[in-house]
Amino acid sequence: MWAVVVNVGLTVVQLVGGIFSGSLALVADAVHNFSDAGSLALAAFARRVAGLPPSERMTFGYGRAEILGALVNSTTLVIVGLYLVYESLDRFLHPQPVDGWVVIGVAGVALLVDVITALLTYQGAKSSVNIRAAFVHNVSDALASVVVMVAGGVILVWQVYWVDLAATLLIAVYILYQSYFLIRDCLSILMQGVPSDIKVEEVRSALSQVETVVEVHHIHVWQLHEAFRSIEAHLVLNAKSLDQIDQVKRSAKALLRDRFRITHSTLEVEFGPESDCANCSPQQNP
Repeated sequence: MWAVVVNVGLTVVQLVGGIFSGSLALVADAVHNFSDAGSLALAAFARRVAGLPPSERMTFGYGRAEILGALVNSTTLVIVGLYLVYESLDRFLHPQPVDGWVVIGVAGVALLVDVITALLTYQGAKSSVNIRAAFVHNVSDALASVVVMVAGGVILVWQVYWVDLAATLLIAVYILYQSYFLIRDCLSILMQGVPSDIKVEEVRSALSQVETVVEVHHIHVWQLHEAFRSIEAHLVLNAKSLDQIDQVKRSAKALLRDRFRITHSTLEVEFGPESDCANCSPQQNP
């Protein structure tokens, strides 16, 4: 929340600096910073909601609140990027002089704030796509501030004002590039896609190596949210006893947890032709 307050203050400084200097790049950075403040506030709210306990109507809890927050944040990044492209093209058609010293000074302050904010969100970004979306906002802002400072220096030395527009376009392209990957990750989870670091065939092969397992089929792997991976699969066994079936299931669940970080597994057992339990009732299956 301190990061939110700091970024709102920075937005005001950049907006005023952009207006007085005539720099579109500074205004662009101000708009981006304002979206950063919103993204940080949304990320904090989503994390608080995600921590709520499960209920009778929400038996899986509210973990996906963070994914929805990240999706909203990433979508706003796309809107900001497209807006900057539009503004830079419009300014190219209607050029204006730019005060290089104001640009460098304000961008320098912005760089300092962006670095501090990025450090505040760095740890959370490792484990949460929600916080990672906010972190990317700030990293892109820091890079944007560097680009704006370089543009201000070029304007001071050579009075080449179109470099301000070029800087704006570079910021916009980077924003859109990062947004693509964030949105892709969010949609993959919401559409119950297989986690990016898991291959279904590798899961099938690993389960097939568990003792007495002769076939694995009907595999579904998905994520409820980043910290909750699930699998549903049918195991065909040549088991000799019900106790052995129970041991196979325990071994399979441990393998899934340790190798693929799948913590929630539903394993249906079927009996192979060599199983002594071929006539066992499913109700007897532990």
